[in-house]
Amino acid sequence: MPDILFIKTSSLGDVIHHMPAVTEARRNRPQARIAWVVEENYAPLAALHPAVDEVIPVAVRRWRRRFLAWASWRDARRFLGRLRSRSYDAVIDTQGLFRSAVIARLARGPRHGYDADSARERAASFFYDTGHAVPRSEHAVARNRALTALALGYEVEGAPEFGLDRAALAGVPRKPYGILLHATAQQGKEWPEESWLALARALEAEHDLLLPYGSPAEQARAERLAGRLKRARVPIGRALDDMARMIAAASFVVGVDTGLLHLAAALGVPLVGIFCGSDPALTGPVGAGRIETVGNRGVTPSVEDVLAAWKRATA
Repeated sequence: MPDILFIKTSSLGDVIHHMPAVTEARRNRPQARIAWVVEENYAPLAALHPAVDEVIPVAVRRWRRRFLAWASWRDARRFLGRLRSRSYDAVIDTQGLFRSAVIARLARGPRHGYDADSARERAASFFYDTGHAVPRSEHAVARNRALTALALGYEVEGAPEFGLDRAALAGVPRKPYGILLHATAQQGKEWPEESWLALARALEAEHDLLLPYGSPAEQARAERLAGRLKRARVPIGRALDDMARMIAAASFVVGVDTGLLHLAAALGVPLVGIFCGSDPALTGPVGAGRIETVGNRGVTPSVEDVLAAWKRATA
């Protein structure tokens, strides 16, 4: 039985964009055992994919913050032992960064990745046994699928399938609600708080709203918004697998370019993506549900633009 090791460590959006490649690898190599190296915070989400037999958490971010701590070195040693505990028929790094390429180099097996002109960091290509040419102008989902197909020797076919079952994750039907993803780690991708308030007031006439968060600053903004609204609440923080269940049960999602927006797209939830500091042609949401995007890098959409897109997505 062939063994395949994927390396896609972060961020949340990147992890979700990698899922169709995992789905196709399973479809084209049905007898394979598939393992996935991913940052520890995203491990619960990777584990939801039915094609993944083993999730290998890595904690590079935490180790860098606590570089001199003995616990960091102990955990890194344990990770290395687990990584090298078996030999793989293909090690595929779809991240294309120096740090992910180092992990690929430490694994046992033929290493595949992007060539020097395709990798996000050119130096990463020197760590692979085989570098593959995949245009950087393609969407992230398409790049992951193409690299995996080249590494495993099959052709990419059909629309991307993320492998997540929305109905199963949503569980028992509950009172309908929408989700506003107002939070993003990159300031340049944010939409003005007053615009969120105006949008929420328009939507809460007919819908309950949830305002999730991922950091103390985002929680403070969510609570400020909820405090000025009638039908909005701030859910408690939760792990990504629980967040996936909350999103799966939503009637719609409106959000900036953040990982949770891509999770909603992967689940097929009707959504509107608000783009202010990135290009939706390269990193926009992809999925089987109704998807509308407004704005672009340097082009901030109006509240009216977003409402019109929401009506199209939920019609």
